[in-house]
Amino acid sequence: MLPPPAEWAPHAAVWIGFPSHPELWQDDLEPAREEVTAFARAVHADGRGETVVLVCADGEAADAARAMAPFAEVEVQPFGDIWLRDTGPIVTGDGEARLFGFNGWGGKYDLPGDDTVGERLAEARGIAARRCDWVLEGGAIDGDGDGTIVTTEQCLLNPNRNPALSRAVIERRLADDLGITRIVWLGEGLLNDHTDGHVDNLARFVAPGRVAIPEAAANDPNWQVYAHARRDLEAAGLQVVTIPSPGRILNADEDVIPASHMNFYIGNAAVVVPLYGSESDGPAVAAVQALFPDREVVGLRADAILTGGGSFHCISQQIPA
Repeated sequence: MLPPPAEWAPHAAVWIGFPSHPELWQDDLEPAREEVTAFARAVHADGRGETVVLVCADGEAADAARAMAPFAEVEVQPFGDIWLRDTGPIVTGDGEARLFGFNGWGGKYDLPGDDTVGERLAEARGIAARRCDWVLEGGAIDGDGDGTIVTTEQCLLNPNRNPALSRAVIERRLADDLGITRIVWLGEGLLNDHTDGHVDNLARFVAPGRVAIPEAAANDPNWQVYAHARRDLEAAGLQVVTIPSPGRILNADEDVIPASHMNFYIGNAAVVVPLYGSESDGPAVAAVQALFPDREVVGLRADAILTGGGSFHCISQQIPA
């Protein structure tokens, strides 16, 4: 079995969740739709990128998506929310999909359709799929395409996911179900991340043997998380490069939110970096551009998407070529 290809490997297409439920997004619905459309346009890159499939939960959202993004394919599949990185299929290097259990990030958000949308997306595209009988979200792992992944203990070993599975059993299942041959365990993820520390907000493979992590800003609530991640990655023999952190970003209630430039998406033609209006925006784009000189790096605001709990990487799931 071949593991899922690295994200920088060629894509045939990408599924992107389109905000569809006014009751979930409220005043942020239209701004979130605008941000998602801008992200989709950057990934499509006037046809130089990959096919973009905007996944909508109902007809109203589909009509809006077609009007806002005429360059994209639109598919209607009922879902609870747009976080397809976690609910969509994970496609291996053999071209087969793996469908994992999904329990609303440990029972926090149990929304109709999220536990079945992955199977329906694979079926609609004619991708053979196999169901795996344990809980795993795509944002909890990040791989190099050759069988090595990074993940966090906070998420993968959390008793709210697979309480009966030990670390050894989870490692064996990653090997059996995804062809993973090496796991680099990090500790905690970002503060107040409702996913319980998804690694795609913290550490991302950007080349074989090279992992990017945030560089702490002044008064950064996650500075210790970043320091511990560097320690563990270097101990594993991986090269560490840094991308500026936006630091302490607060919501309307003055709570720290898990804003991270690490939630970028690596497309065929462009790498899209989420921005939050912080001093780190420009330096983060420049740092990512240095890592991907063969692609255009685009920075786009993601404030409205973040009100739902994630960013560009969280709402997308690539289909390898």
